Amino acid sequence: MKNRALIVLALIYFLSSHSVMAQVPSRFEYKKFVGKNGDTLNYRLLGPDYNLSRKYPLVIFLHGSGERGSDNEAQLKWGVQNFATDENMTKYPAIVIAPQCPENERWQNVSDWKNPEKIKFLDTPSKSMELVIELIHKTIKDYPIDTNRIYITGLSMGGYGTYDAMIRNPELFAAAVPVCGGADTSKAASIAHIPMWIFHGAEDPSVSSQFSINMVEALEKAGAHPGFTLYPEVGHFSWLHAYSDPLMMEWLFRQHK
Repeated sequence: MKNRALIVLALIYFLSSHSVMAQVPSRFEYKKFVGKNGDTLNYRLLGPDYNLSRKYPLVIFLHGSGERGSDNEAQLKWGVQNFATDENMTKYPAIVIAPQCPENERWQNVSDWKNPEKIKFLDTPSKSMELVIELIHKTIKDYPIDTNRIYITGLSMGGYGTYDAMIRNPELFAAAVPVCGGADTSKAASIAHIPMWIFHGAEDPSVSSQFSINMVEALEKAGAHPGFTLYPEVGHFSWLHAYSDPLMMEWLFRQHK
């Protein structure tokens, strides 16, 4: 009976603590952007403790395909909350934008996106990527952004989107962290000047690690020196490791154009 009572008390504590955690408000503000063509893009924004005499780095975070939709919440499920911890907001004050890709759309506009040897980026951006780039430029106008410290990162579909954004806007970004994404290696030379740290799981069943291996080889051939972490015995959830790595955060925020 005593053991049963202890189990019940433990269960009550577990449920109550998780209920409290669920009620803790996110530090990301709800926002909506309307583009020049009238299209809308939901996004969330994390801001530092503003000092108007300073300028801040801007981080763009692109979520994966499972977080698409219109609730303006799902994009915070993986990775980006690591930028909002007490420790990281203290060490690396920044403005962080997490847009949400609408359902059935993609950040990237590519053909053969599942084949590491045949993937090709198409000439025009997707509607969602076009809105992301417009949003970046509007944020630069509206907030005290250090334009020499604009960073982009994303996981899975957002990893593809990270490459897509760089390839279409090679002078915009100071650094990038693509996580378990893929890209057209024929475009590597155009982004070889951008510092990158690429992450992937060696046993990824959804996005082959060969995408990242091929991109690293192409970047090195173009004269770049990208960081590359291939996690052994890790599948698609390599972002759990990447975004919780304090060395990655420290590396990212010391990059300048």
